Amino acid sequence: MAGRRLRSSTVVLGGMGLLAATLTSCSSEPDERCVDPVTYETLPSYECDDSSGSGRYYYGGSSRSGKVSGGSFDKSAVETGGFGSSGSGGG
Repeated sequence: MAGRRLRSSTVVLGGMGLLAATLTSCSSEPDERCVDPVTYETLPSYECDDSSGSGRYYYGGSSRSGKVSGGSFDKSAVETGGFGSSGSGGG
């Protein structure tokens, strides 16, 4: 019986992990990245947080090889939602 309890505990813990991942992916906020507005290269977040920094926040889209695409500098132009949603808008 002890073996059976261990397996059911594993299933419960695995299910809780899946639930947490689902809730995280259903966030109502789009991804936010600090980006150079000229080159579209990702920058450290302090470049956007500091008033003297050269970066701007870029919302949604994706990042590949250190460059972003498919999102927008305008947060309200990016769709939000869970599964099946995609970012839209231009920068």
